[in-house]
Amino acid sequence: MKKIILAYSGGLDTSVILKWLKNKGFEVICFVGNVGQNEDFEAIEKKALATGASKVYIEDLREKFVTDYIFPALHGNALYEGRYLLGTSLARPILAKKQIEIAAIEGAEYVSHGSTGKGNDQVRFELAYYALNPDIKILAPWKEPEFLEQFKGRTDLINYAEEWDIPVKASKAKPYSEDENLLHISHEAGILEDTTLRPDKNVFSWTQAIDDTPNKETQIEIHFENGTPVKVVNKNDGTVHTKALDLFLYLNQLGSEQGVGRVDMVENRYIGIKSRGVYESPAGAILWEAHRDLEGLAMDKEVTHLRDMLIPKFAELIYNGYWFSPEMDFLMSAFSKSQEAINGVVYLSLYKGNIIVTGRESPTSLYDQDFSSMEIEGGFDATDSKGFININAIRLKAHYLVIKKRKPYEWRKDSV
Repeated sequence: MKKIILAYSGGLDTSVILKWLKNKGFEVICFVGNVGQNEDFEAIEKKALATGASKVYIEDLREKFVTDYIFPALHGNALYEGRYLLGTSLARPILAKKQIEIAAIEGAEYVSHGSTGKGNDQVRFELAYYALNPDIKILAPWKEPEFLEQFKGRTDLINYAEEWDIPVKASKAKPYSEDENLLHISHEAGILEDTTLRPDKNVFSWTQAIDDTPNKETQIEIHFENGTPVKVVNKNDGTVHTKALDLFLYLNQLGSEQGVGRVDMVENRYIGIKSRGVYESPAGAILWEAHRDLEGLAMDKEVTHLRDMLIPKFAELIYNGYWFSPEMDFLMSAFSKSQEAINGVVYLSLYKGNIIVTGRESPTSLYDQDFSSMEIEGGFDATDSKGFININAIRLKAHYLVIKKRKPYEWRKDSV
């Protein structure tokens, strides 16, 4: 029997895939990665073994997910299409990496996943597999003609599960799909495909509705060293967290209570299909806001502008599944260099869906109050600005003369 490592969740799709692979003659070893989803992992393991798995790996990846994936994305202020914090996209490479490691331990030549042939996750998983082991063989059932012929929809999956006594939770309580990890919970497909539909209150499982949030702001401070969060302090009650995972979980808690971090958007998938996604990312939203604000104080102007030019490409690479790529290595090196002096504290207020920066300070600040003041000259000679402007106006004057020759009566009539 050939060994295959299946990325397993315990849901309908991967449970059916597990039994289908077993019936095809594979020895199926299941891998379950804990990246912060709210699941009963003991129950998942029992279900996998009962369904035919020869072995189950349950791996707690939460700490490394924060330190090796979320925080590096934070260094580059990664936002896909200016809004999406890439929760699902960042979780896939750490899962794929661990799956390839297990394949090496078990001597398995195959890996498998339950992602469909229409979405982004199939690309993210499979590009990572090949980048980490070019010789690996991938069996993705939702792209296999035999599997597609047998399973044309959810009904066929449920019937197969019943035939093989696989317990499933087929419910209409949530007529949409969800993906959960430390960075976010996403809601998409099903009823949410109607872009005019306002998500019902029950869709949001992490963040409080504005009407239900406290009538008191939550005041916190976040400490950074080299662009990395190292401490969070709740100014209301004195709670302090310094470990990466604890810090992140605590910010998720505080943000959820105040209803921050919701995003409802239509995004462009890698394969060209548009998709509506509803996201809840409390801790991510807070950290991205605080980090960006501190950079305003401690990052050089030209470095800031160059880095900002790279943000869309950085986010696109993460979204499209190129975490393990030479171009990503290059960008990570640049971002790491840019963060060397991003040290200090950002003070924030969380209140009814809002993240309000109330102050910041840094031992590596490039801000000089005397230089910036309108009240004090502070060593700045205002008369120098005349020459500065004259020099920068030379090319504008030259441009005007050329345009005037070409269109003497049409160019900028309103400005004459």
